Amino acid sequence: MADAPSAGDRAPAFNLADHTGTKVRLSAFKGRKVLVYFYPKADTPGCTTQACELQAISGDIGDTVILGVSPDAPAKLAKFRDKYGLGFTLLSDEDHTTAEAYGVWAEKSMYGRKYMGIVRSAFLVDEKGKISHAWPKISPKDTPKNLLKALAEG
Repeated sequence: MADAPSAGDRAPAFNLADHTGTKVRLSAFKGRKVLVYFYPKADTPGCTTQACELQAISGDIGDTVILGVSPDAPAKLAKFRDKYGLGFTLLSDEDHTTAEAYGVWAEKSMYGRKYMGIVRSAFLVDEKGKISHAWPKISPKDTPKNLLKALAEG
């Protein structure tokens, strides 16, 4: 597993299917800030809180793009997006290649059972494709707060 990129590092490139099945490249947003956030599973309590709170601040972030990435299939992402009226793009990383590139695919443990999964994390990518802020192991409620604070800093 790769280490998570830090501030100043080039953001790992990706080309993932969105909730409609259309391929989306990070490089398509050059010239804009992009929040790339990784979450474990669509339509679970923490992931729903995180997505809905990001949607709630979407009018306060200018032309910053929000991209949510999970191992869910596009059809599940579409259902999640529609159910909660999310206006941003959700991306499917079913083989977790992008999660590995960002260092967020790791061994987890629940009720004594070990398994591989997403460590909820977020990265703010600047207009030139570099990581300006990295928030590993972020809580769902802190994601929108940290984004607003980072954008206010410039």
